[in-house]
Amino acid sequence: MATAHLKTPFFRDKAPPWRPLSALHKKATMMLSMKTPALSLAFFLGLSACATNAPLETLYDKAEAPESRKTMLVFLRGRGGNHEDLVAQGYVKDLRDRNIPVDAALPNAHFGYYIGETLVPRLEADVVEPARAEGYESFWLVGFSMGGLGALMYARQHPKDVEGVLVIAPFLGYEDIIREIAKAGGVRSWEPGAHDPAKDWQRAFWSWLKQCDEGKQARPPVYLGYGREDSFAPACRLLEDLLPEDHVISIPGGHTNTIMRKVWRLFLERGVLGPPFK
Repeated sequence: MATAHLKTPFFRDKAPPWRPLSALHKKATMMLSMKTPALSLAFFLGLSACATNAPLETLYDKAEAPESRKTMLVFLRGRGGNHEDLVAQGYVKDLRDRNIPVDAALPNAHFGYYIGETLVPRLEADVVEPARAEGYESFWLVGFSMGGLGALMYARQHPKDVEGVLVIAPFLGYEDIIREIAKAGGVRSWEPGAHDPAKDWQRAFWSWLKQCDEGKQARPPVYLGYGREDSFAPACRLLEDLLPEDHVISIPGGHTNTIMRKVWRLFLERGVLGPPFK
């Protein structure tokens, strides 16, 4: 099956099976009784998908004239819609219009992979490892909204797999921890305190960013873009403080695809994806 949105044919994995809805309700009930941050994640992102560990359904688009050093750009979608929307909205076309010699992979990494805590291993098994077996040497992750968190989570666990991460309007945690870090004066002066990473993903996530800034943990280069009126802007500003100035683009606007697309194009015009592929 082919799509008019892609210049080259794409191929899919089999449609993923879903867990029964009752299983998701059972897990939500358990999280409620435990009062864990995972419950907030579930309700913020919406219980619109069941937890899954199914192989990722993935679209691929190949550059017409790829360079000898094969590079794959992995797009991670947001909460709404699906991975095909990134094609329909023109993100892949933007690459082709600028003759950026990278291949693109668009896995349908919906919320079910986040609530099931399977996103990172599935990305590794279904996208990165098969591509590496085919000769790909370099990987970039581009995440939008929820996908921005997913991209950083993958980079956290597999920093050597990723040459760069671009997050646009990323979801980076809930108001409580964002206010806590901001009240402390930012990530550098904030102390995460004792916590169980298995039960407090937000504190573990921001602690990792802090340790990266201190040189205690490795991470690939991170680029950040967002709208200054986005509801996620306070969290984005905390991350911005840890990044080089030329790694950040902020423009007027909120959490809309129009703003995300503008930021994406500005990064392309700045040549962010150019140097690694030369």
